[in-house]
Amino acid sequence: MPSVKVYNQEGKATGELELNAKHFGVKPDQALVHAVVVAQQANARRPIAHTKNRGEVAGGGKKPWKQKGTGRARQGSIRSPQWKGGGVVFGPRNIRNFSVKVNRKVKQKALFMALTDKAESG
Repeated sequence: MPSVKVYNQEGKATGELELNAKHFGVKPDQALVHAVVVAQQANARRPIAHTKNRGEVAGGGKKPWKQKGTGRARQGSIRSPQWKGGGVVFGPRNIRNFSVKVNRKVKQKALFMALTDKAESG
């Protein structure tokens, strides 16, 4: 079992403490620790980019011209995506979810691996 020095308030070594092998003697697995770190970073992300769809753009309540008889293509609103100032079809939305689930025991094991590495490196 690994042991660490215990220091007092002045920074002088006062003794040794035996560490529990269950927490500080775990064999390292880089892939597992990497997966947990990536999941933590993903869970910290917040969606920022946001575009308005045709229902959220201001204006455009009236038909621009009548359905038949003008010789032009039929149009229902000046805020549809093909119009300048219209809504965006498949733009980024701020309701996106970046969260990644990590099992409790996997998260715990990754923490123990990090603690083991920290204890072994001094």
